[in-house]
Amino acid sequence: MTPRRPVYLAGFDVFRRDAVARGQYLKALCADQGLDGLYPFDNDLPAGLAGLAAARWICTQNIDMIRRCDAVLANLNVFRGQEPDSGTAFEVGLAVALGKPVWAYFDPDHSLREQVPHDVQGYDAQGFAVEDFNLPRNLMLAASWAGYSATVEQAVGDLRRHLASAP
Repeated sequence: MTPRRPVYLAGFDVFRRDAVARGQYLKALCADQGLDGLYPFDNDLPAGLAGLAAARWICTQNIDMIRRCDAVLANLNVFRGQEPDSGTAFEVGLAVALGKPVWAYFDPDHSLREQVPHDVQGYDAQGFAVEDFNLPRNLMLAASWAGYSATVEQAVGDLRRHLASAP
């Protein structure tokens, strides 16, 4: 039997009220596609760690999981505003730097110009330019992922097919 390929499950899902159940769901989706989903809650925080020490331990564990994986499946839906979660963006950047493919999922797939309110000159309410590359996310994400899907259910299968077709 071929071992399942490890895939890191990046996203703000860990902040949901049902974060553990959500992680189990994501891992089950991966298993159904022959992948081994690695979820941040797979690691148990050691007793007695709190504050910055706990945060550093979690960060180190997540980085280690990304190093061990063959790919990253990233939830790049908007979180607390108009952009994806900053922690997830970090994890995507790390995976790209390590040469690991990233498959994203999010809805909708409109360009940033269609998603972010702006004036006729292309500036948002704070006076910052809204990039116009006809991409659904910031160019640093969109130009570095292997692909994206509208839902996690689609993304897991799409990632599996991508990994199967990669040399």
